[in-house]
Formats: sequence, C-alpha cells, structure tokens
Amino acid sequence: MERFYLYDDVEDTKTRFVSFTGETQRYDLAILQSTRFFGKVLVMDIQFNRMAIIGADDVEEEGYLEHAFNRNTVEAEELREYLRELLN
Repeated sequence: MERFYLYDDVEDTKTRFVSFTGETQRYDLAILQSTRFFGKVLVMDIQFNRMAIIGADDVEEEGYLEHAFNRNTVEAEELREYLRELLN
C-alpha cells in the first residue's frame, strides 16, 4: 500500500504531568508544549481519555471545556481554574 504523508516530523517537547483534586473529581492531566501548536498546549485527560489543544482564549470560551473533556459545569470550572493559572 502506498502512503501519502502530509508530514512526519520529530520534535522535542516539554511534557508536564499534573494530578489534583477538586470538590467533586480527581484530575490527571498530561500537558504537552510544542511549537506545533502555535502557543497553545495539548491537554490530555488521562482518566477519561480525552484531549484538546487549548490556549488562553479557548479556556474562556463558553462550553468549550465541557464539550472537549465531556465534563459537567462544576467539573469544567475546576479544570478551567487550573488552566487559567497554567496559561497565564
């Protein structure tokens, strides 16, 4: 089978593993920084197998974290508070 690659790059990245508890939930995240994301970070929710490329503007977008990480309003706000600190 012939493959058509759009790209196949290797890049050094910085990865941070964070685990914290909120009022209702434990959060286990891997946060990957790379030049590929144009100033945003790849946030991976290890427990729920969800991920999103997030910047400071995305954190403030209504409903974005709820949808991206399949979280209810309370859980998304706990995650939002952490990501605000991380991205500012």
